[in-house]
Amino acid sequence: MIAPRSFGPMQRALSTMTPTPPPQSDPSRADSLIEYPCRFPIKVMGERVEGFVHAVTTVAKAFDPGFDASTIELRESKGGKYLGVTITITATSRAQLDELYRTLSTHPMVKVVL
Repeated sequence: MIAPRSFGPMQRALSTMTPTPPPQSDPSRADSLIEYPCRFPIKVMGERVEGFVHAVTTVAKAFDPGFDASTIELRESKGGKYLGVTITITATSRAQLDELYRTLSTHPMVKVVL
């Protein structure tokens, strides 16, 4: 028969303590590590076809009226079939980013959004 394990005073004290969550100063930022507004890069990938960059730019401008298309970065895939488009928008809220990702992800020309 195995003897029951005994705990010392420190282990007993620690086992009765419940962790206290850190205080939240602003409940609207409780679930985000991002401080808004901020510059936020998004990589969008799709087939390298006519109109793809324009489509991504149009969506970016819809969510960030101050979007500067001159900041777009393009990168072709090794085989040249796909194109990565990095847009940098001014993010103003979690809701804005969520809706932007949703809109880009469901666009018929878009394969992946990161």
